[in-house]
Amino acid sequence: MENKQNKRTIAIVGRPNVGKSALFNRIVGRRVSIVHEECGVTRDRVVCETEWDTQQFDLIDTGGLGTIDSRAVGDVIVNRTNEQVAIAIEDAAAIIFVTDITAGGVPMDEEVARLLHRADRPVFIAANKADNDSRDEDSVAFETLGFPVFPVSALHNRGVDLLMAAVLPELPAGENRTIRNPLRIAVVGRPNSGKSSYINRLLNGDRVIVSDIPGTTRDSIEIPFTIGSGPQARHYLLIDTAGVNRRNRKSGAVEHYSNMRAEESIDNADIVVLLMDASEGPKLQDKKLAAKIMEAKKGCILMINKWDLAEEGGVTQTKYEPALRKEVPFLNFAPLLFVSNETGYNIRKSIEIIDYVASRIETQMTTGVLNRVIQDAVAKTPPPIVKGRALKVYYATQSGTKPIFIKLFVNNTLRATPTYKRYLISQLRKAFGLEGAPVELKLVSRTRPDLEQKLAERKKQNLADNEEA
Repeated sequence: MENKQNKRTIAIVGRPNVGKSALFNRIVGRRVSIVHEECGVTRDRVVCETEWDTQQFDLIDTGGLGTIDSRAVGDVIVNRTNEQVAIAIEDAAAIIFVTDITAGGVPMDEEVARLLHRADRPVFIAANKADNDSRDEDSVAFETLGFPVFPVSALHNRGVDLLMAAVLPELPAGENRTIRNPLRIAVVGRPNSGKSSYINRLLNGDRVIVSDIPGTTRDSIEIPFTIGSGPQARHYLLIDTAGVNRRNRKSGAVEHYSNMRAEESIDNADIVVLLMDASEGPKLQDKKLAAKIMEAKKGCILMINKWDLAEEGGVTQTKYEPALRKEVPFLNFAPLLFVSNETGYNIRKSIEIIDYVASRIETQMTTGVLNRVIQDAVAKTPPPIVKGRALKVYYATQSGTKPIFIKLFVNNTLRATPTYKRYLISQLRKAFGLEGAPVELKLVSRTRPDLEQKLAERKKQNLADNEEA
């Protein structure tokens, strides 16, 4: 079978309790910590974009898709193993096969290996729990599985560099669309919230006129910048907008034009950084801007500026964040960062968060993984009964990004309550790490026979494509 996979995706597979999640955490920990201050959240994740040695790629942890019941026997084990590996292979350009070096080879490892040989993907065995040099020799036992073997210790970070050095060259180059179409980052906020000063700090140069007089920036200014290096570097246009004033009868033509340009910048942006003054808290205009960002379905980052002044007043982040989230609950999906233009606090970290959200708004979910997440969500919390009938979820597919657009084929769209739709979106966010990314869920009524016919036609077409290849 020809490998037509052109995504930069690595899948981690293996039987339970071999350390798949530990290795996942070791590889993506640097990026996950950008948004989550606590470790150990990978149990809620299926896919995460990360970076290793300046190379960006998606990493799938199949441990997040379910576990194999070790008490099961016979075909149940084989079927569940097949399901786990098939889902991972569907989106993988390369595969890390994790085994337990302390247990040696076991029959289930051999079963997974047979499936991976048929998959025709580059496979690398990570013989995990090689916590010291004396363990490395035990990795020889896995060479009979027919793949390159690397003794590693995810816990102690041994051998992971050598493993990744072998895996990364197998990833396709991929197209960097940001070279031709840079992602647009709009920085918006009320006048004198520190937008221009933040951009100056961010770019380490006086590219924008800064003044203590509110309303200095009358128009929107676009500034190109790049994050990362090499062919996978992301290219951006940073947009400094005029401060948004509340419109009233006394507003002049300049203020009216400034408001209009700021709103246009939101419409034209891929990501919007909503900058607020920590010393004043969210005002009505901040909430209106937040509502505009939601209406425009843009990626979003909440940034609280002048945090040095707030700390001098005895305010803490643990108290401030819940109060802010309560004021703008519809933006709870957006990451929140406290910064100070004056001291430089978290300015560099804001670059990482911008880059992270930029990757999330372009997330592309494979059909197999997407449907597994939806099925798990429905099994965990079944749909409510509406007029004596329950919603049945048949199938899901992604049809777009920016916003992430998911079509969900169901028996009757009228049986889907707004609360349950929000629940499904929240489960997708947890599974795919969609912090800051807008998600649209569109329900489509489809009867079971119609759906089965459509799936049969798709399967037939895939078989024809494979035969042609």
